[in-house]
Amino acid sequence: MRKVMIVEDEELILQGIKNIVHWNELELQLVHMAHSGQEALEMWKKEPVDIILTDIEMPEMSGLELLKKIRSEEELVRFIILTGYDDFEYAREAIHLEVENYILKPINEEELEKQLKEAAAKLEELEKKKIRYIDEKTEWLQFLSGKISETGYEYYCERFQLYTGSGHFGAAVMKWSTDSVKENKITDMILSLQNTEKQLRVVHLPPDCLLLLLDGFGESQEVKEYFQRIQNEIESQFDIVTYISIGPVFDNYRKLPECYRVAMKLQKYLLVDGFGSCVDEKHIQDRKSEDIVIDRTLLRKLILKKENEGALGYIEDLFINNVKTGVSLESLYQMTVQIAMLLQEIKKEYKLDNYETLHNLPDLLETIYRADDIFGIKALFISEINEIIRYLHEEDSQYTPVVRQIMDEVQKNYKENMNLKTLAYKYHMNASYLGQIFQKEVGCSFTQYLSSKKIEMAKELILNTNMKISDIAKQVGYPDTSYFYRKFKQHYGVAPVSLREMKKY
Repeated sequence: MRKVMIVEDEELILQGIKNIVHWNELELQLVHMAHSGQEALEMWKKEPVDIILTDIEMPEMSGLELLKKIRSEEELVRFIILTGYDDFEYAREAIHLEVENYILKPINEEELEKQLKEAAAKLEELEKKKIRYIDEKTEWLQFLSGKISETGYEYYCERFQLYTGSGHFGAAVMKWSTDSVKENKITDMILSLQNTEKQLRVVHLPPDCLLLLLDGFGESQEVKEYFQRIQNEIESQFDIVTYISIGPVFDNYRKLPECYRVAMKLQKYLLVDGFGSCVDEKHIQDRKSEDIVIDRTLLRKLILKKENEGALGYIEDLFINNVKTGVSLESLYQMTVQIAMLLQEIKKEYKLDNYETLHNLPDLLETIYRADDIFGIKALFISEINEIIRYLHEEDSQYTPVVRQIMDEVQKNYKENMNLKTLAYKYHMNASYLGQIFQKEVGCSFTQYLSSKKIEMAKELILNTNMKISDIAKQVGYPDTSYFYRKFKQHYGVAPVSLREMKKY
């Protein structure tokens, strides 16, 4: 049974949609009913749904903004846009974002049910395509493993239409920074490469890399120059950063698995070279394999004496100096493990190892292993040391340091469009987990706390200034004045104008 969410800020319309649709007959389950885009997004993150019926014009976040945010995380979700505005621009943007339909209010029961059926059917079709796509990826991985018979080799060559004669071929693995890249952008990139580069075969492999197969080149340097050109064009056209590792040139596809193995081994050097690099075996031959000396006594002393600047400066120098000198990847990993072990010793000694905002040793090592580059690891250590020093400084308080920091953020930046996800990223935490500890310690959700602070600041401005109510609403982060009125009355029991009038008596 497909799960459905309705997003509508007008309660009567929300309840009306709930009651007119024959959910069971359509084999649909109504899971969520939200009054704003922001509320809908939070609900979806806790329990995702398959189909979303949403109004366009809503407070905090529009229906189209909601669509974009959810689609960035899950492209299969189907959207049906509900609106009372017969506006072509809305319709055009909705179509561009691949919504199922654009329905004007008042809503026709039969039309809505028809669109829900079509959305469910479309979803099933897309899921089947995705399964076929995944099956093909799995077959490529089996072929690239090299653990296949001669008969198997012939099958895969026919299956993938690989050239079985002799020649000169190149292969590379490309990864990209996932921070701002949506799945549809990757799809567009693959299509562009396939349409413009006739000598290039592009295979999308799980979880997040492309195998690039090149025909018609004989010299390794020529292959590298070709892939560098491809990299520059991709990064310029699609505004993403990539890392390409090139395997050795081979003369038939029986040798592709070995070439792929080398290219994947070189992917580990993303840690030190960073995105924007294009490397082959020659690139790493000159790296030095030598031990990196860490002054454990000095670093420990700086942390325990709570000298933030000194401790963080030492970490900064340690990373920058050794990356510049071109030491081996293994040496850099050994350095990071030594630092992690030292931090763990300090946490155990001072009973900090059970604090929720600090990493335990297995999690710390796992994060190091999965880091995109060496500077991500450096940032992780800086954050960890900062947290340790804060706890060593900490006085009795009802709130943990990270919750106090978030409360301070709200106090300073309540006007901004803040959300728990961006704050969680800033403080290197899981958003769901951060929301749980905030609720536990403060007694309300982050959204409720932020809203409360905005309304409190608005009250101060109403009582102590002559600003217009509409200007005050915008000042505290509510561009929709009518929505501000509702929130204010809900919080204080009186309208903003009434509160100002009461001040006179």
